[in-house]
Amino acid sequence: MNAPESRFQVNQLTPDPAVQFDRKIAEQYVLYAHRLAARGYVQAAVGNMVIRVPHADYPDGLCYVKSQGVSLEEMGVDDLVVTDVPCGRIVCGERATTVGHQMNREILRLRPDIHCVIHLHHDETVAFLAAGDWEIRPLGLTFSYLMQKPVQYLPAHINVEEDVAPIKTFIRDTNCILMKRHGITVLGRNVSECYGRVNILAAEVKRNILAEQLAALRGTTVDYISKQEMEQMFRAGDAVMYPEVNR
Repeated sequence: MNAPESRFQVNQLTPDPAVQFDRKIAEQYVLYAHRLAARGYVQAAVGNMVIRVPHADYPDGLCYVKSQGVSLEEMGVDDLVVTDVPCGRIVCGERATTVGHQMNREILRLRPDIHCVIHLHHDETVAFLAAGDWEIRPLGLTFSYLMQKPVQYLPAHINVEEDVAPIKTFIRDTNCILMKRHGITVLGRNVSECYGRVNILAAEVKRNILAEQLAALRGTTVDYISKQEMEQMFRAGDAVMYPEVNR
């Protein structure tokens, strides 16, 4: 089987004695999984998160990811497995991942700068897109500074959890994917940044809904930030949000 095809195989059990389960990474994963749940973003066992860690024997690093059938809300350290990036082989642990983990892996493979991906079936975003809105139009400054790239919108018939092929056509130009009738996928250079981007996305969707409702009641027009202003904020994101890193 050639390499591109093997990328989309999942859950071949290939224990590797060179891979030691890092409990500190696992505890960080559980901490943020429970934070996501505490904000009301998690429903049952759907949704997932992956944290990439470096490893000398794996050029793309390794993925810490929750196993299939367990909720981010209820999970613990023992519910995590470790996979490689290209093929989804389980190198530490024995339980299966979700099929959607292939989306996580393909994003990580194509974006070496990204080390965390969070995928959620976020209620307000699904409702917002189903109601006919097809674009988040920011009201607050923080959205563009934090997201740093435009949002990628996917129609309902494209499901990149099941078919990852379209990801390569857009993933370098975005840090956030909105999937109609499905949910959100957010990218970050670390788990803290990814979590922050999830929060600002959820906040901006809620702001859009509230602003449209208030404007309709008052007979006014919502004052959205222009695309030109957004582009300037994308470029200035690190300087504004992480000035200490850039000194």
